[in-house]
Amino acid sequence: MPRPAPSADLRPIDRLLAIMARLRDAEDGCPWDLEQTFATIAPYTVEEAYEVADAIERHDLPDLKEELGDLLLQVVFHSRMAEEQGAFGFDDVARAINDKMVRRHPHVFGDESYADLGAQKAGWEALKAEERAQKRAGPARLLDDVPVGLPGLTRAVKLSKRAAGVGFVWPTVQDVVVKLHEEVGEMLAEIEAGDLDKARDEIGDVLFVVANLARTLDVDPEDAIRATNAKFVRRFGYVEDRLAERGRTPEQSDLAEMDALWDEAKAAERP
Repeated sequence: MPRPAPSADLRPIDRLLAIMARLRDAEDGCPWDLEQTFATIAPYTVEEAYEVADAIERHDLPDLKEELGDLLLQVVFHSRMAEEQGAFGFDDVARAINDKMVRRHPHVFGDESYADLGAQKAGWEALKAEERAQKRAGPARLLDDVPVGLPGLTRAVKLSKRAAGVGFVWPTVQDVVVKLHEEVGEMLAEIEAGDLDKARDEIGDVLFVVANLARTLDVDPEDAIRATNAKFVRRFGYVEDRLAERGRTPEQSDLAEMDALWDEAKAAERP
């Protein structure tokens, strides 16, 4: 006989924890939830984080509320699986982030003071570096803990920012641009030579330098490419709409016609 859902009179977070415990119950839980592991849930965690970012970009606060709930569920799910293994529980996760926030804000919760925002950021990075050193039993390496699972451009920015913190950085924007031209030249040479494996490597080098250029200009490359993606969708939609008015689809058109309509879309967006 089905058991009722955890009481709605509970605090919302306690009810969510109880719901997840029920879903993972070995006797009468949900078969799908029971078969999940950290590894199988991780892609959903990443996806939910992107959906939060999407709601923010669309300025959709009702959707943001829902997506933040979905992301919170991911934290609860991972915490429950860890608790089942005797590793840690949700309270431990909350306690750890509480302690970290207090520790990393000595100017708010302690006697530290910073002259300006730049000094505060430097202090934050210094505290993070100290935490990294304490986590390692062996010699600390600067880039070891930059997560491999980050989107490629985001990780490139974090890697280059970490290296820049110890002086391994192109001095000016112009230096980065010169390096970008150099890498593009090497990429074109490999393409012309027909060596696609080497061209792939050179494309990676180009993207890494672009990420460095974005960091130097204080531009988030993921934000920039999302904006360009949205622009592409918008302009291609214009092309499709104009073709539909002519009784055709893109498949029934050609590059010249679509390119002309694309130019129209660009012109329509100019102020």
